Amino acid sequence: MNSSPRHDRIAFVASTGVEAQAALAQLTSQYGNHDPQDADVVVALGGDGLMLQTLHQHMRTGKPIYGMHRGTVGFLMNEYSTHDLHRRLKAARETVIHPLLMRATDIYGEVHIHHAINEVSLFRQSHQAARLRIIIDERERMHELVADGILVATPAGSTASNLSAQGPILPINAQLLALTPISAFRPRRWRGALLPDNAFVVIEVLEVDKRPVAAVADHDEARDVRRVEVISDKTIAMRMLFDPGHSLEERILSEQFGT
Repeated sequence: MNSSPRHDRIAFVASTGVEAQAALAQLTSQYGNHDPQDADVVVALGGDGLMLQTLHQHMRTGKPIYGMHRGTVGFLMNEYSTHDLHRRLKAARETVIHPLLMRATDIYGEVHIHHAINEVSLFRQSHQAARLRIIIDERERMHELVADGILVATPAGSTASNLSAQGPILPINAQLLALTPISAFRPRRWRGALLPDNAFVVIEVLEVDKRPVAAVADHDEARDVRRVEVISDKTIAMRMLFDPGHSLEERILSEQFGT
């Protein structure tokens, strides 16, 4: 009995770019285009932005997502080819990732709940640096961080904004989160921390009126926040497909050596 997953019914989604739209037309003519609800697999055509958008849209369906690069940044994408797509999908390796769950409370008492695949970030909203208090698993770990902001990144997101903020690159299967400051002023030498992926992270904003802060979960923003809670949501498992030899694990490992 063949227990390998079926990838016969493909749903194609594409960004608005010229290359992505041309690829959509070509692949649809070759393989058809099923409704995502009825498809075995979703193939995303574009860049990393479209991949994140597609993962968010299908976060709770359990459907595997396979990306092909027809956009700008393509770290999460496979190489583009129209040849023998069914065979490529059957041979692809699966990586399971879990999103972060952000619960942000603003100064008016409104609660904003969003998921993030890459990172949850806090940014100063004005010319003044943010003053933040960091609590991990209900224990205060830093009484005051003065910085442009701070972020909590997943392994999948550790090569995105986290890397730009000089944060560590995490292997995709590492059960870790990266807590990385953004332009820290005090303590100036603090470069962040590695946390277990079941850590409950709370960031409180000090002087909320004088030093306003926004919280962003991937692309969902809450402004004028006073408290942000972040935890990995293990109830959601997203399945990403990568060509053999070009897995996300391999890409992240290569990134650490600058190759």
